Amino acid sequence: MRPLDESETTQVFEKLFKFTGNNLKNIVDNPSHEGPEPDPGRYCFRMQKNRVYYVSESLVKRATNVKRDNLVSLGTQIGKFTKGGKFHLTIQCLNLLAANAKHKVWLKPTSEMSFLYGNHVLKGGLGRITENIVPQDGVVVFSMADVPLGFGIAAKSTQDCRKMDPNGIVVLHQADIGEYLRTEDDL
Repeated sequence: MRPLDESETTQVFEKLFKFTGNNLKNIVDNPSHEGPEPDPGRYCFRMQKNRVYYVSESLVKRATNVKRDNLVSLGTQIGKFTKGGKFHLTIQCLNLLAANAKHKVWLKPTSEMSFLYGNHVLKGGLGRITENIVPQDGVVVFSMADVPLGFGIAAKSTQDCRKMDPNGIVVLHQADIGEYLRTEDDL
């Protein structure tokens, strides 16, 4: 497990900033409450086998006793780097994104299952939407009971959503909690 280099850190922060905006500061400055030390420190980002983890510094110190080949996972996986060098967020970071989301979308109960099967969010299934969403912004998708279901990219602005037909795509699907069942071998 190693720290991220400068280009990797830039890619991770740019992707997180797309979803959290200025709330990224809350993720970076989040104090850790894990570990036996009275002052365990903060959370940091570490990389293991092209996967990026969000883990407390005290846990990283204790993990140095484990051989790198034997270490499978540590902390919360937030994403992975592809073979082409691009960074993709994974569904495991949903709780982190949901707590710090800048833009949110709430789905009607009738369209929740469609989203959980990997489909895009349509205007007809939209319950509520936050203001000032611009196309290509990161959006966290919630149920009407405020349960985070996944995240995606806004296809239309908030104003455009009000005028479009019910079958128009509002949010492009990126990840949802149904992936825990669909791709459990790859997670």
